[in-house]
Amino acid sequence: MRPERFVVGLTGGIGTGKSSALDAFRRLGAATVSLDRIAREQAERGREGYKAIVKNFGTCILKKDLSIDRALLGRVVFNDHNARAGLERATHPLILKEMKKLIARMNGVVIADVPLLFEKGLQKKFDATILIACKPDKQLKRIMKRDGLDPQEARRRMAAQWPMAKKQRLADVAIHNDRNLAYLQKKIREYHEGLTLLHGGIPHGNDR
Repeated sequence: MRPERFVVGLTGGIGTGKSSALDAFRRLGAATVSLDRIAREQAERGREGYKAIVKNFGTCILKKDLSIDRALLGRVVFNDHNARAGLERATHPLILKEMKKLIARMNGVVIADVPLLFEKGLQKKFDATILIACKPDKQLKRIMKRDGLDPQEARRRMAAQWPMAKKQRLADVAIHNDRNLAYLQKKIREYHEGLTLLHGGIPHGNDR
């Protein structure tokens, strides 16, 4: 008897193309969950995550409208290991709880984008893992262009995560995203087709 769902943990590093990979899976019909999206929702005023962040960092990280200044919070946590650990302690349990609740509503193959999958030892929560990787110089350029950061700040954010080689040793599948978007989409399509054959079709789900 086939299980009602097969959950794949999708991860990578900052700037390697996780979001593009998740979007490719979604376009192919896979049910998807984004922990980045859950984190943004948890940081909205009135949510448990918002209250936990303000309790941990104080009102200095709020804008005039009392929303969280995400850019400021990002600079704080990427420049201070203790601050980053504090943010993770405050928000990760809430994010993982929401992830579990969403996945429980889905059937078939589910792709969950989990940025710190290996760093937090979450791989056992998934039936398989896939890593989106790229060369450090390509990663650096993408981060600088996307986030408007100088090289020093971009490298600091890369250094806050595990080296790609360490993650690759743990991943079931690694897709190297050093080329263009069309190549990444081709590799995602091939992996998706393999999952479809193994697990009998991909129903549409409630993407989050």
